Amino acid sequence: MKKLLYKFIFFKLMGWKIVGMENAEVKKCVLMVMPHTSNHDFYIGIFTRGISGLQMNWVGKKELFKFPFGYYFRNVGGEPLDRTGGLNKVDSIAAIFERKEIFRLAVAPEGTRKGVNEIKTGFYYIALKANVPIVPVAFDWGKKEVSFGKPFFPTGNYEADFEILKKHYKGVLGKIPENGVQF
Repeated sequence: MKKLLYKFIFFKLMGWKIVGMENAEVKKCVLMVMPHTSNHDFYIGIFTRGISGLQMNWVGKKELFKFPFGYYFRNVGGEPLDRTGGLNKVDSIAAIFERKEIFRLAVAPEGTRKGVNEIKTGFYYIALKANVPIVPVAFDWGKKEVSFGKPFFPTGNYEADFEILKKHYKGVLGKIPENGVQF
């Protein structure tokens, strides 16, 4: 019932569409979600997750998952990040990939909704360390389209790999276009 409601709101009332969803069906990956220019991107992600039926995850500091919000955050794909024991973020998240059968980690590489000149590279090094592909996902407010690209396994050459990945975002407009990273 929830899926039908999500479809009605997302497709009929809001006029959005989802393309390339078959590319997101890998069980473990880093979903590189861009551009992230507004709080409105959150519900676009929630609708996409609910409509697709695919488990999509995000990580947050473990303190967020305590009562009273822990149940809700887990229900919408949240996974607590425990960095005790001297692990850095990349190693901590790679460890989550190791212990989960299905884990599609959504990351907004800009790291903020404000304008940035370059993106953060953590998403890339997480995928490299966990040995999982990166699936580029564009939230295009201009076309009202969520677009999934083809899974891409990082080679270890960030600059060359990023040139390939950023092609998926050419011409894509964020909700607040001036806040999107310019390539």
